[in-house]
Amino acid sequence: METEGLFLRRNGGQKEMQMRFKYSVGVLACLTLFVAPTVAITQQSTELIIRGGVVVNSDGRTEGDIRIKDGKITEIGQNLVAGQGAREIDATNLLVLPGGIDPHTHLVGQSPDYKDDYTSGSAAALAGGVTTISNQVPALLGEELIDAVNRVALRVRAEAIADVMIHPIVLDPLAESLEGMKTLVEQGQPSVKVRMHRGAFTTDPFSYQMGLANAASAGVLTMVHAEDGPINDTRARQLIAQGRGSIDNLVESRPAVSEEIAVQRAVAMSEATGAAIYIVHLAAERALNAAAEAQRRGLPVYVETRPVYLHYTAEVYQQPDAVMFLGVPPIRSQRDQDALWEGIVNGTVHVVGTDHVPFTKEHKLNPSQTVGQGNFLGGMPNLQEYLPMLFSEGVGKKRISLERFVAVTSSNPAKLFGLYPRKGTIQVGSDADLVLWDPNVIRTIRDEDMLSASGFSVYSGWEVKGWPLVTVRRGEVVYENGKVTGKAGSGKLLRRERWNRPTLP
Repeated sequence: METEGLFLRRNGGQKEMQMRFKYSVGVLACLTLFVAPTVAITQQSTELIIRGGVVVNSDGRTEGDIRIKDGKITEIGQNLVAGQGAREIDATNLLVLPGGIDPHTHLVGQSPDYKDDYTSGSAAALAGGVTTISNQVPALLGEELIDAVNRVALRVRAEAIADVMIHPIVLDPLAESLEGMKTLVEQGQPSVKVRMHRGAFTTDPFSYQMGLANAASAGVLTMVHAEDGPINDTRARQLIAQGRGSIDNLVESRPAVSEEIAVQRAVAMSEATGAAIYIVHLAAERALNAAAEAQRRGLPVYVETRPVYLHYTAEVYQQPDAVMFLGVPPIRSQRDQDALWEGIVNGTVHVVGTDHVPFTKEHKLNPSQTVGQGNFLGGMPNLQEYLPMLFSEGVGKKRISLERFVAVTSSNPAKLFGLYPRKGTIQVGSDADLVLWDPNVIRTIRDEDMLSASGFSVYSGWEVKGWPLVTVRRGEVVYENGKVTGKAGSGKLLRRERWNRPTLP
């Protein structure tokens, strides 16, 4: 890895580098997943100095110290002198990364079977290096979109440790009035979610197109679940009629053409209305090609993919535990996976977001599930382990650069969702959301170490190289030495800026 070269030069030679590396791996091999090496610290203060790390942003890296006061980064430089009573953390041999931002998280309030509240969801996130999470909250029939935000705001402020943003889910396109969209922007929540594959979108796309036009006028980013409902429904009915409705035929029931057509329609609606669209959890190469073509024409079309698409292929649906991997769109072929990795490299994929769904293993193992719409439990938890997995499989295996890792997990979501440069970067004036990351530590993911109330990981047993040791949220150390130290209620419901087209790397 490039960072090893930086550490090698910093420590004055290969011999010292090897000795330090052997010590960390030898000790950590005896520890559980979340028992991190003790860091050198002094007493608590409103001033915090992070000393001697490699500071990484999406546009480059440097070595130095970071001074934090009152939750903000106030200085970055060499050999900073700490004020009286300041706390210091030695980050020698560590990376200092901007806190992760997951714009696609499902928590309490959407399904009674979702087990995470804002406290347990925050704990899982912070232990994995994520300082800002999100929730998608359905706007009930007859509600204004802002009502969905207001319904959960008090709970966020009482429970959250990580910072939070809310995306109302549009169930009734009549709720997407221009006035309602402007209210979202005025109250700092300028994003909505629509589902092309079910509900009113399949019967009233005209109203949704008007909603997109209103979003464009108001400055709201529209998140789009891009699958074609009629194709999926027809395929599922055919398979069930043939006696082939079992989960091992999930990919056949939701083919790549369903994603491709939905993306093409979404792109056309974006072009017709001027609305910016953010395609969530894109899985198929054909769909990515449709989005990339729109990007080449200068349209505001942005793509998120999901970690599980980068680490598994459709063969999982032939395994005895296939139900554990149920989600939509389904996990696809090796060719699709390769295209997604290439999309991260070339910038056609802008964000990796978890689509974290906190079902328990017992829920997922329900044997009655079939390929029919609404007949299976889609989604899986992965808030805690998605950054280490992406780092290990991406940066560690030289598929992506360290800077690209920061772009798709922090700076790009910050820019797209109205948080940059407050978040998503390490610079003077930004919130002090930082992660001290050991790029060399080797750990094994285990169910028993997961802090989400779901209690398991689909990556259990995977060995990863690279893990967060300390997480700082707005200047407060909220995770260190294997424990979440932040308190419920210390997280914020973030006010965000109206949509403004960003420049992305």
